[in-house]
Amino acid sequence: MDQLLSKVAVIASKYLDNLKHDPVYPSSEALARLSQLDGTLPEIGTDPERVIDFLAAVGSPATVKSAGGRYFGYVIGGSLPAALAANWLAGAWDQNAFAVSASPLGARIEEVALRWLIEVLHLPGDSGGAFVTGATMASFSALAAARHALLSRLGWDVESDGLIGAPAINVIVGEEVHVSVLKALSLLGLGRERVVRVPADSQGRIRVDLLPPLTSSTLVCVQAGNVNSGAFDPIGDICARAQGVGAWVHVDGAFGLWATVAPSLAGLTAGIADADSWATDGHKWLNIPYDSGFAFVRNPVHLQRAMATNAAYYIHGDTREPGQFTPESSRRARGIEVWAALLSLGRKGLVDLIERTCRHARRFAAGLENAGFSILNDVVLNQVLVSFGPDERTRRVIEGVQADGTCWCGGTVWHGRAAMRISVCSWATTDNDVERSLASIISLARES
Repeated sequence: MDQLLSKVAVIASKYLDNLKHDPVYPSSEALARLSQLDGTLPEIGTDPERVIDFLAAVGSPATVKSAGGRYFGYVIGGSLPAALAANWLAGAWDQNAFAVSASPLGARIEEVALRWLIEVLHLPGDSGGAFVTGATMASFSALAAARHALLSRLGWDVESDGLIGAPAINVIVGEEVHVSVLKALSLLGLGRERVVRVPADSQGRIRVDLLPPLTSSTLVCVQAGNVNSGAFDPIGDICARAQGVGAWVHVDGAFGLWATVAPSLAGLTAGIADADSWATDGHKWLNIPYDSGFAFVRNPVHLQRAMATNAAYYIHGDTREPGQFTPESSRRARGIEVWAALLSLGRKGLVDLIERTCRHARRFAAGLENAGFSILNDVVLNQVLVSFGPDERTRRVIEGVQADGTCWCGGTVWHGRAAMRISVCSWATTDNDVERSLASIISLARES
């Protein structure tokens, strides 16, 4: 085992060191070699060292180098050094964090990390939460709590009796709602098509003036950080309306919720703590290894009642039992690397991470605009949308950037126009990475 783990450490260290100069996207040759992983499962097992050598030789060249500083696709962060190392240690410990009796360490460190998260995100201090796989399951968990709370007010026990014959919950979303929220609603039986969609403004924000009347059986899903523009819905105004009638407000803050840590972004996040639940990722802007997400609920009782289960062999103590707040029972101890990341950053380091990546986004926008290209959004966060002219040309530039390998940016459609989307959220991105990527994008665009 010692020799095997030492080998993996050397391979991983070399891989990470090469990120500085390797192409961001794998070559066609590297992708073709993935076919070597296929084949018939052997009757006799293979020596573990040979397995790792084979996996590294075929796998490493075929990875997308999203752990490096020049990956700007989707909204994917890298892995902070302390978080990656803690993740490796957590893998060696192999803890099942569903119960205190199964992992006292996993339960305790999750409780501490949850408290730290609530503090740095400026959420109500008595909020509860859950560690899940990502923003989809975070919204699923938080919206399950909302479903419980809204229906229990109406005398309906949804956990026992299901939704058949239940009173209706009216769900309101913005026109720019993210698909992960719709997926969560569909999994909960609330439907992705029976929602009321409120028109959005030019930046994708809900038009509060067009918000329909709210009632005590209304669930409003708002957005902190539009996945294209980075814009925030007017969450404070919506919460003020909801509080007057007892409606539930859920915040999809997959990456944008992290703006709450930065004083310079306070204008975007005003009133966000007045919501009833929040969902965010750890593997985006917090730069935790995949997978990591968090659901927060103002009143943790609603989350617990929506998620709790019991069996004769479960041993429950007087402390928080993690599995009573999550969809999964068996699950890895995700709190370990979250705790390590937050401790390594500290409050100032976390603020710097958010503000620095936003500054990089503004530099991308300024550089591209100065080169004569159109920035399609107000760059208020870490997202940049750029058009290089006609849609066909923009798509050619995107393809060229992705094939070139200097950096990687994705494509999208914004208000009917093709656009390249630049998402900056990696701790590893440097000023040099930005300038190098800018020069490559501009050169390729001028050649298109």
